[in-house]
Amino acid sequence: MSAELRVERLRKVFATGAPAVDDVSFAVGAGEIVALLGPSGCGKTTTLRCVAGLEHPSAGVVRIGGATVSAPSEGVLVPPRARNVGMVFQSYAVWPHMTVEQNVAYPLRQRRTSRAEIERRTAETLKLVGLSEFARRPVVSLSGGQMQRVALARSLVYEPALLLLDEPLSNLDANLRLRLRDDLRRIIKRTGVTALYVTHDQAEAAVLGDRVGVMRDGRLLQIGPPAEIYNRPAELFVAQFTGASNLLAGRVLDRDGEFGTVEAPSGHRLVAWLPPRVSAGAAVRIAVRPENVRFGADGAGGSGPNRFTARVLVQRYEGAQTVYSLAVLGGKLAALELGSSARYAVDSEVDIVLPPALCWAYPDEEDAVANR
Repeated sequence: MSAELRVERLRKVFATGAPAVDDVSFAVGAGEIVALLGPSGCGKTTTLRCVAGLEHPSAGVVRIGGATVSAPSEGVLVPPRARNVGMVFQSYAVWPHMTVEQNVAYPLRQRRTSRAEIERRTAETLKLVGLSEFARRPVVSLSGGQMQRVALARSLVYEPALLLLDEPLSNLDANLRLRLRDDLRRIIKRTGVTALYVTHDQAEAAVLGDRVGVMRDGRLLQIGPPAEIYNRPAELFVAQFTGASNLLAGRVLDRDGEFGTVEAPSGHRLVAWLPPRVSAGAAVRIAVRPENVRFGADGAGGSGPNRFTARVLVQRYEGAQTVYSLAVLGGKLAALELGSSARYAVDSEVDIVLPPALCWAYPDEEDAVANR
């Protein structure tokens, strides 16, 4: 039976250093998958371990299915085994001396489940993860991807209220990771279990999560559907971490609703989306994804703002796509074009369009520090 997870003002401070988790709040609805995304050391795994009960929070409240399992201020700390959560680790953590079937059945045996029920649930769960034919094999004879399926089955077999996954695909090779990623979402959704998934891989978070939360330095910067995280990043870090590698300096000349006119150092003007905190006169950095740079004079409908002529500095052909480095607006832009043919040669001029809705201007923190 899936259950809602609520994390309220969670804080974790170790003996030394800054808080590993700093005032983090979010909710995961029953049956929902939320992916916590961020670089190493951002606090995402510590958050997950606090939910599991493997770490003791310094402050805040964790509730699973409405029941408080952690609240330091109230002296509440439910042990991990009493929280009814399943956990899948980065390492497979399987029992090497057991068969696949024995590994999956182990949690049920520990719960004194009847033999008939153990056999039924084990068979059903192995079928769910696609391992029925491997039931009697030694678990160490399986591939890495198969062993991770065993770990997943073992975490699902006792029908936990909440499933916690800590970078479960990071030890697999790239091709296997892609295949298992899609299967993992299908399996979790079929069971209906609530899931909290930790990863540093942007594509993995977008594919698996109904919502994605981006963390940095112990804080949750933004949480929302993957399309929102990718197309309306709330902060410059969120934009850059999810692939907006192009940065253009500028200053806001005026603002009209959500958009503003920004002047680049070259004197060119372009229209960009502005977060609410950015006003006229502010120094900004404009973030643009390489894949959002449109080629050709007719790009983005044939009329409108943000149409410029660029010069090709570098062309890198990659088979299914070509990556260009372009000189434009007094700086450089990376641009990505899909297709098996490279259309633009080095030193050629090309018309480009930067769609205003896909140009995001954020406060220039370096300028703010310089003017303090």
